[in-house]
Amino acid sequence: MRILRTDEARFEGLPDYPFLPNYQEVEPGLRMHFVEEGPANGAPVIMLHGEPTWSYLYRHMIPIVAAAGHRVLAPDLIGFGKSDKPASLSDYSYDNHLRWLSHWLEALDIRGATLVCQNWGSLLGLRLATDNPDRFNRIIVGNGMLPTGDTRVSTTFKVWKAFASHSPWFPVSKMVQLGTERTLTKRELAAYEAPFPRDEYKGGARAFPALIPTSHADVSGAANREAWRKLEKWRKPFITCFSSGDPITRGVDRQMQRRIPGAHGQPHMTLPGGHFLQEDSPSSFARVIIDALKHEMAA
Repeated sequence: MRILRTDEARFEGLPDYPFLPNYQEVEPGLRMHFVEEGPANGAPVIMLHGEPTWSYLYRHMIPIVAAAGHRVLAPDLIGFGKSDKPASLSDYSYDNHLRWLSHWLEALDIRGATLVCQNWGSLLGLRLATDNPDRFNRIIVGNGMLPTGDTRVSTTFKVWKAFASHSPWFPVSKMVQLGTERTLTKRELAAYEAPFPRDEYKGGARAFPALIPTSHADVSGAANREAWRKLEKWRKPFITCFSSGDPITRGVDRQMQRRIPGAHGQPHMTLPGGHFLQEDSPSSFARVIIDALKHEMAA
């Protein structure tokens, strides 16, 4: 495996991202970066980003949740942010991503965690939680899902998948802006481009669309169906916090509320914003997390 590593200088002076870097090897020679803020003995809150972002997406939420006394951990998936980036697209399999995240979770020995996930953070996070139920106390999903390949894929997704695989132009910051209702500043857009000095660094971002199961025969679809069987028995708190303006995941929150026992009676929320609600409603999203943890402390 040939591994690319983004020069740390590209991350200097990013707006609203003062966090010290932390690294954990998830296999020999392959480092995963993560933000860790708040008291070491606080209740752990894992914030998982998706496509094509990195922990910078949670920059406004991390300080709020940490200030409430919680231990916030926001990893960069392999291929994103300050984490290492295998050069070959074939290295970015669904199973590899799960293995890398599991190694990180085990190395830090995280227990009693609240999972906060969105986009591909949900495709990975929901599998991670159902595979390690003893390490998670609750799940909060924002604009995310766990597809099994059993429903018809939209034409829009087919175009997006082909674009990611074949287009010589892959503008990460423009994609983030398309999924955000507010106008990002030039410096914020540059921060989303910072991990990728050249196109060869974008293998992780290009690979994700092709990893989504689109037919019943997909191997990852079978694994996701098994995860759904576990979710349909999940009785720990499961909260949805979706946005009002996301055409990608619209209605999925109600499906999860019906199917997952732990979602019954929870304070589900709909916040204003687009697909990246961490950009459009960060304070409100952070408040959902803090309020959920208050209920646990009171209990």
